[in-house]
Amino acid sequence: MNPDDLAALLAPEGQALLDSLHDYDPAREIAVATRLRREHPAELVSAALGQARLRQRAVVKFGAEDAYRMYFTPGGGEMATRASVAAYRAERIAALGVRSVADLCCGIGGDALALARAGIRVLAVDRDPLTVAVARANAAALGLADLIEVVEADVTEVDTAGYDAVFLDPARRGGRGRIFDPEGYSPPLSWAVGTARAAKYAAIKIAPGIPHEAVPAEAEAEWISDGGDVKEAVLWFGTSPGAVRATLLPGPRTLRTEDPLPDPEAGPVGRYLYEPDGAVIRAHLVAEVAEQLGGRLIDPTIAYITADELHATPYATAYEITDVLPFGLKKLKALLRERGVGVLTVKKRGSAIEPEELRRKVKPQGPNSATVILTRVAGAPAMLIGAPARAPER
Repeated sequence: MNPDDLAALLAPEGQALLDSLHDYDPAREIAVATRLRREHPAELVSAALGQARLRQRAVVKFGAEDAYRMYFTPGGGEMATRASVAAYRAERIAALGVRSVADLCCGIGGDALALARAGIRVLAVDRDPLTVAVARANAAALGLADLIEVVEADVTEVDTAGYDAVFLDPARRGGRGRIFDPEGYSPPLSWAVGTARAAKYAAIKIAPGIPHEAVPAEAEAEWISDGGDVKEAVLWFGTSPGAVRATLLPGPRTLRTEDPLPDPEAGPVGRYLYEPDGAVIRAHLVAEVAEQLGGRLIDPTIAYITADELHATPYATAYEITDVLPFGLKKLKALLRERGVGVLTVKKRGSAIEPEELRRKVKPQGPNSATVILTRVAGAPAMLIGAPARAPER
């Protein structure tokens, strides 16, 4: 898609065409395209079908109500923040008393939309003409154009002095895929940090795999998961220097500390095994969860917690363990056959074997279910057999 395609989609004929494709089946695209080209220009039909596909994919991130009113570029939809995460972050920013934000590297406008819905006035900036046009169209489509000003510019040349806060989302993808070096971001993380330091409040969205040693001392670092999947990390400036957070959505539920605990000791596997949420692991807050549970690690290098009692916690998933065995496919296959296990959930941490490979080799059959956890216990490869534990009453 190019700016001319977008302009055509925003015109009455394009709007009617998009409306007609709300529920179209991509498997029938050739037939649909052939039919529509009898009544509409071929270029418009191609643009509308492409946009319809992107809207269907975007439902996961934005929900059907918004996704089918918004506009997307192929890369922009993939890089946009999930709406639930953007809304949580916008609420945090609004709670600081912020009333205006400069959103630098705004992309298709997902974060700007969330900020505006929180009642914040937004300057949304991006240097790509099509991306800017899409962001502007999205603000209008969702009735937020009065709060969002979209500008095409190099973010490094934008004066943000008149705004209460700055939000930065440097591009972390290049021509060869993901960029893992923060100085390879566009713009580089060092520039983003310098800009954040100059603002009263600032937030920088970064990849969750960022090394802790790369976090500036004056920043608060937060890792966010949604539905158990780690989505991003955020560096906050002007809040709580040196603090570390793990935030779980929906909720939110936040585990926070300014003085992280040392790693807990390892010990024998107890009756229950706890798998910490990915945000907890990324934030290096496993020790805090272990202390809450009265637990210990099963291995000094593995982020699994074990305990002899079951405790309710939002920060980890609990499993009741029935067997602790040295790793061995023949032994596992025989045990599963003996117990009639046909539904097998495979978890792994610290094991080279892949879940699908394991299922293929043990060929589970039968009416029962079980969970096998491939890991290390006291340095040795091990298999823990069990099932999800029923949470105790709080």
